[in-house]
Amino acid sequence: MSTSLAAALGGAAGGVALVGIAAILIWYCLFRRRNSSRTSESNSSEPSLQVEGGSELALRGGVSYPLELQGARCLTLQELNAATKNFSSINLIGFGMFGEVYKGLLQDGMIVAIKRRSSIPSQQFIQEVHHLSSIRHRNLVSLLGYCQENDLQMLVYEYIPNGSVSAHLYGASQVSSGKLEFKHRLSIAHGTAKGDHLQKHRPSMVILKFQIGVSPFAARFASLLQQKAPNILLKSLSHLHSLNPPMVHMNFKTANVLVDEDFIPKVADAGLRSLLDRVDGAGPSSRTATDDPFLDPEAKDSGIFSKESDVYSFGVFLLELVSGREVRLDRSIIEWAQNYQESSTFSAFVDQRMGSSFTSEGMREFLRLITWCVNPLSERRPPMNYVEMEIDRIREKEMSLTTIMGEGTTTVTLGSQLFTTSK
Repeated sequence: MSTSLAAALGGAAGGVALVGIAAILIWYCLFRRRNSSRTSESNSSEPSLQVEGGSELALRGGVSYPLELQGARCLTLQELNAATKNFSSINLIGFGMFGEVYKGLLQDGMIVAIKRRSSIPSQQFIQEVHHLSSIRHRNLVSLLGYCQENDLQMLVYEYIPNGSVSAHLYGASQVSSGKLEFKHRLSIAHGTAKGDHLQKHRPSMVILKFQIGVSPFAARFASLLQQKAPNILLKSLSHLHSLNPPMVHMNFKTANVLVDEDFIPKVADAGLRSLLDRVDGAGPSSRTATDDPFLDPEAKDSGIFSKESDVYSFGVFLLELVSGREVRLDRSIIEWAQNYQESSTFSAFVDQRMGSSFTSEGMREFLRLITWCVNPLSERRPPMNYVEMEIDRIREKEMSLTTIMGEGTTTVTLGSQLFTTSK
């Protein structure tokens, strides 16, 4: 065989080998990609997902599902009994939509809030816990774990030590005169409203439709979108609404806005109504208290919750925040806000504990925003990301003007000083 023929045969063999290797690599990559795609599609509902080699049984009441859910820790009844001293009445801290709420101390030293109700174990409960526990955000109360044993279902949340904003406004822990200025209340509202999403940089189709359909503040919203967003962790309701698919809170109220040890607001019970509806097989209307003043009138009539119904509830929260009054005991303040005009006087409406810590212009702008949020017609309400940016604009303006003009304090008070700094 000649040298040239041998070289040709060798080259051909090498080429075939390279083609074969390339084909194997392409097949391997496609296989991995297909498997990865399947995993992501089932990520929120696959009951057998394992994390960190977890092998605990999800259901300890008879039926077993091998897993340790991503983000959710499977706890035993024995552990939770020990954490709460057998669910002692001393550890009972409240009642909610899910049932009794207990304060507990886990073996690892973590303090938690445990919600307990009577219900048979179900796989659907695990799937819903998996979904909710995957939603983590600085301004949302985190769902840490769960338990299903002895016909009991329990949810384990992070414990928020300083209670709810409602307790500080009109409850047992309410603040004294001059300790919760307008700018501080705006900071709470801002932290509760904001969300981490691209919509803060450019309007979505939903926002564009809103700009066309509702003119009073469309131009202002367009200009706000051009402003640089604050370089901070952004916050709760807008974050829920920006998820894909969006999540509606469905039970937003002042009592569900908690403050941690640094008085940073955290929203509780996000998605809890939806979890109960799915697990129990009941529609939202079956769990709706029709006399709840935070409930959107349209949602009350239809039993259908939306992002707009969250905006209405948030508007009622803002009313309580600025008036210092409990809407449940004085529903006239909602009617007052819905009928508010630029010429209306507000001195008798706002919380007297704020003193003169605000400008008239800033208060009027804030009240105007509230009237948009509590509009009886859902299509006339602004989206949460607009509310977020408008509150931020009013807050920054108030901070600069009250410092220059000498109204209220001359320094910005943050963190744990929020409810303790006097004028």
